[in-house]
Amino acid sequence: MFAAWLDNPLTLPVTVPLLAGLLCLLLPARAQGLRGLVAVVGCGLTLALTVPVLALGEVEFAPVAWFVLRADALSGFVLLAIAFFSLLVALYSVPYMKGRTRHRAYFTCLLWTLAVAGLAVLVNDLLALLVCWGFLGLLLYLMIGIAGPDAAGAARKSLMIIGASDALLLLGVVLYYGLAGSTRLAGQGAGALELESPAAYAAFLCFLAGALAKAGAVPFQGWVPDCAEHADAPVSAFLPASLDKLLGIYLLARCLMDLFVPTPGMSLLLMAIGALTLLAMSLGALLQNDLKRMLGYTAVAQVGYIILGLASGTAVGLAGGLFHMLNHAIYKSGLFLCAGTVERAAGSSDLDRLGGLARLMPITFGACLVTALAGAGIPPLNGFASKWMVYQGILAGGAATGGFAWIVWLAVAMLGSALTLAAFLKLLHAAFLSKPSPAVRARIERGAVGDGSWAMRLPVLLLAALCVLFGIAAYALPLSLLVFPAVGGGAELLQGGAWWSGVATLLILAAIAIGLVAYGFGMRISRLRRVPTYVGGERLDETQYLGERPHPNRHQEVSGVHFYRTLEELPLLGRLFVLARRRLFDLHHLVDKGVGYLVQLLRALHTGVLPVYLRWFVAGMLVVVWVVTQSGS
Repeated sequence: MFAAWLDNPLTLPVTVPLLAGLLCLLLPARAQGLRGLVAVVGCGLTLALTVPVLALGEVEFAPVAWFVLRADALSGFVLLAIAFFSLLVALYSVPYMKGRTRHRAYFTCLLWTLAVAGLAVLVNDLLALLVCWGFLGLLLYLMIGIAGPDAAGAARKSLMIIGASDALLLLGVVLYYGLAGSTRLAGQGAGALELESPAAYAAFLCFLAGALAKAGAVPFQGWVPDCAEHADAPVSAFLPASLDKLLGIYLLARCLMDLFVPTPGMSLLLMAIGALTLLAMSLGALLQNDLKRMLGYTAVAQVGYIILGLASGTAVGLAGGLFHMLNHAIYKSGLFLCAGTVERAAGSSDLDRLGGLARLMPITFGACLVTALAGAGIPPLNGFASKWMVYQGILAGGAATGGFAWIVWLAVAMLGSALTLAAFLKLLHAAFLSKPSPAVRARIERGAVGDGSWAMRLPVLLLAALCVLFGIAAYALPLSLLVFPAVGGGAELLQGGAWWSGVATLLILAAIAIGLVAYGFGMRISRLRRVPTYVGGERLDETQYLGERPHPNRHQEVSGVHFYRTLEELPLLGRLFVLARRRLFDLHHLVDKGVGYLVQLLRALHTGVLPVYLRWFVAGMLVVVWVVTQSGS
């Protein structure tokens, strides 16, 4: 059996990172360079081994009767994406983690996370998936905690939310087995469970909770912004930005495609969750002043698009949701890696302590600009291509089911893109385009600001290039090779609403070229005039914006962190923002407070006075006697 395990192509993407992680653990603490090389080679070899799995089609391997590995187009697609992002993160982490005290633990956990995630995608049994889910939650806790004591709270919060959702998932598996008589995850043909009983609905909701918690959607979103803010940047790029999104959406897709037949009511519930996730977290991102925390909010918001596509009940919506899952992982990983480079160069991720980095970090700024525009859905980048398919899925779902709910979902989806663009404009201005903060000036004088080494530049440049490539050649590359096979369709999915990216790209480039020519021609025939700045008709002292010395009226400058403070003055939104700051929409906080009140009540009841305990004992016995006598009658 051991030889068969090593020879099978389904087991190698799990075995290689597992052994590479073990080697990283055994290497001496001082061998940081060798450990980084082992991690990069292990992830690269794993990526190479996933390509044959994607080409195999549907295939199973059962080393023992109760343990079955199965690969199909969907699992091969997700496995390839996981291995690809792990390689980029490992490469970026080599210089980023250099000199860190927990260097060994980081790369070991990174490789073992890759191994367990690959196993979670390949196992075809719900109980085995549960075991993988549990190990992934533990590894998530460990990788967040590597950042130090400041990240301990975020690590505990993630473990509690993911652990609670795993308990619900276990209950769902038990209910599903009782109804379907099987724990197979896929390949059941027409064996999907109809939602015809309360137990079936309960099972579906438990699976939904497990998937949404992993993906970080409302109401289980609380761990993602905390993780993004306090964890190391490559950890945020690997876990909440890519791997956990991929796994959570993978489970949700399996539920909708293989395990259950959702009713119109359940589809409506999913659409509402997607719309709420998108709208609420996009608004929340506008008021964040920490670069990485803002990215955490937008990472949660983008899950809303994916859920809207999957829940639309249409083939084009399902394909659009899976395509956006991939695109989101690409541009959000790129943004987190750019944020890590900025934090490392400027010494902070606070937007008010940044500024002026575009000239000093041109590669990081260019990559951040492209990935941010992709996230905002600006054509011809990949984010627009997948959002366009989600829009088409919502329209097609509305035409099939009737009613007017689709208008709400479509409006929220389009508003979400505008809000995301607004948040990224704040990010770009505050971090790169505004005047340098005193902290940045001090680091500039020490020569500590730059794009980092080539190992940090290459991943962000590659991700930015993919944002362009997957937008322009969306049909030829990701859709035809990865997405359409996963949903069992082809070019017919785009009929009636195709986004012809090639023609649109040529028109956009032509418009940019004409604009540049007109600008250059205008510069030749006219000379620039330097005029004072006017704000609301008031003439300001022009020296305010000249020179390096702070001006008494410096507070009149436009600050990126105050871009959207006026939203807090709106009656309804302002109240919601106040409640959000009190963490009343954070499920973990509410449960923690509820448990605290319960503990205080129990402490108040346990006075230590014997007569009080006797009274409680007598009262309890009377209740028991009454219940027994009533049941006996």
